[in-house]
Amino acid sequence: MEAKTPAASRTTMTDLVLPSETNALQNLFGGELLARMDRAASIAAGRHSRRITVTASVNHVAFNLAIPLGSVVTVEAAVSRAYNTSMEVYIDVWIEDRYSGKSTKANEAIYTFVAVDETGKPTEVPELTPETPLEITRFEGALRRKQLSLVLAGKMTPDNATELKALFTK
Repeated sequence: MEAKTPAASRTTMTDLVLPSETNALQNLFGGELLARMDRAASIAAGRHSRRITVTASVNHVAFNLAIPLGSVVTVEAAVSRAYNTSMEVYIDVWIEDRYSGKSTKANEAIYTFVAVDETGKPTEVPELTPETPLEITRFEGALRRKQLSLVLAGKMTPDNATELKALFTK
C-alpha cells in the first residue's frame, strides 16, 4: 500500500450559519459544529483510506470563538497520522468576516476514524508522509496524543508510553 500525504485527504466544506442552527445568543450550536467537523473529517479519512470510515473518538475540541448567525464557516480537515487501521484527523474551523473577507481561526478539533470493510471489520490503511512544517508538527504530536489516550483508558502502561516519557526525561 503506497503512503499518502495529508494533502491527498484535505477536505474543505464551506457553509452559512442559519437561524435554526443557533442558540439563544444567536451563535452556532456546538453540536451543529461538531456534526460539520465529523462530516469533513469522515470525508478526509475516506480519501486517505479509500474505505468506509467510522468515528472512533473525538479526542479534542476547542470552541475558541463563537460563530454568529449569518457567518460563513469553513471546516478544513486532513489526516494528520495513520496507524494500522485508524487515522487521526485534524480539523480547523474558520469564520469569514462579512465585510473584509478576512478569515479567522475560530475552533479546532482532533477526531480518530477507523477504516472498515463492508462487514464492519477494521482494515489496513496507507501510511502518511507529512510534507509541510505544520503537517510534521501534527504528525509528531499524534503519537503522543494516542499514547496519552491509551494510558488514560488503561490500555497502555505509562512505562510503555515512550513518546510521553520523552517529554519529561532527557
